[in-house]
Amino acid sequence: MYRPPIRLSSPAIRHVSVTIDALIIWGCGLLAYLSPYGELAQQPVAPAYKLIVLVASLLLPVLLSSLHQSWRVNDLGVLLRSVALAWLGTLLMILVVLFFSKLSAEFSRLWFITWGSSVLAGLLLQRLVVYASLRWLRTRGYNYKTLVLVGKGASSEHVQHALAQSAWSGLRLTASLEPAELAPWMAEQAKLGKDASTSPDEVWLCLPLSDEEGIKVSLDALRFSTANIRLAPDLFALKLINHGISEVVGIPMLDLSASPITGAMRVFKAVQDYLVASLILVLISPLMLAIALAIKLTSPGPVLYKQCRDGWNGKRILVYKFRSMVVHQESGAQVTQAQKNDSRITPLGAFLRRTSLDELPQFINVLQGRMSVVGPRPHAVVHNDHYKELVPRYMLRHKVKPGITGWAQINGFRGETDTLEKMEKRVEYDLYYIENLSMWLDLKIIFTTLFKGFLHKNAY
Repeated sequence: MYRPPIRLSSPAIRHVSVTIDALIIWGCGLLAYLSPYGELAQQPVAPAYKLIVLVASLLLPVLLSSLHQSWRVNDLGVLLRSVALAWLGTLLMILVVLFFSKLSAEFSRLWFITWGSSVLAGLLLQRLVVYASLRWLRTRGYNYKTLVLVGKGASSEHVQHALAQSAWSGLRLTASLEPAELAPWMAEQAKLGKDASTSPDEVWLCLPLSDEEGIKVSLDALRFSTANIRLAPDLFALKLINHGISEVVGIPMLDLSASPITGAMRVFKAVQDYLVASLILVLISPLMLAIALAIKLTSPGPVLYKQCRDGWNGKRILVYKFRSMVVHQESGAQVTQAQKNDSRITPLGAFLRRTSLDELPQFINVLQGRMSVVGPRPHAVVHNDHYKELVPRYMLRHKVKPGITGWAQINGFRGETDTLEKMEKRVEYDLYYIENLSMWLDLKIIFTTLFKGFLHKNAY
């Protein structure tokens, strides 16, 4: 008997998911307020607490909009991390607003911590329950989707390998065919019966974009099918498609090299940079003053080191750092990267570089509009001139503002790039960030930096 898959991507299910999240936020807020261990238990719920919970329940669905859909093709670990980062991002935005509006003193810190941590646990538990329920349903023959692949090249092999590693997806591969074999196969399936079980749920065309004939033949064979038809092009074409589409003078164009910082994303980045940089500078100003004084007392020379680097769209900018080396003059335009046990680095400078404290003045660069909190790290101009000839697409790093922290840094590619392979990997991660730029990715990088980004074995 045919058992149709449960459509978690339907609008009704998405609304249910959003509603459950809101109930978790409100329920945990009330329980934290009424907790006998808090100081609020004997008081009626204050309007300010209701307002902050309401804002959180409205803001979270915005950050989670891409996850309130089918989880079939989402890995559980990725899903849980995304949910956690979205909730932490929601709390961060609320804290920033409370800080700058000077309302934070009106709220119980114990309530806020209890509420925030219990909501996080509830959101994660909800996803775990749903995920386990789906796996249970699949063991009983429910909630599977049948899949047919068209094409037997490298793209098809890549898809089959991914499917083999993703048994949790509930996708069952029923056939792998060439375009010419698809029509006879569909006809044979039609002879087996008239119910929906004889038709695949998904058909993926693993064909290069240049194979126009194969695509036409496949689409013609599927003209009566109700299956979801998707194109899984070769990896090179996929990289091109990932850049997005613009419309210029009414003509749709594929962006092969264009900045993603436009429209709403430009506004979000500007607001994020201003709020985060302002908050951090207020919090770390005593520390920066202490570091500046320590530099002056331990070695002659200026407190700040200023270096010309390439910024957004290649525009030259001055980047600030706390001086960590003795004052020296290099020959010509040469800029020698810091190396392990570098004799130019002062004892205090070694500590500053190892803890990334030397980069704190760059939050001033962020307020100046020269840099962003998150983005590819700026390289010295001479290093750009050297590597742009050796690393493909190297200069595409400059399609966004350089950042204090970035995707490459939290993945271990920071510090000295003494080999071409290291620079290639750093550029690969930088371009991944640019091509996948989003609000939640920025928040993920910021939170990851807070927990593991400051100390690293390559920081010297």
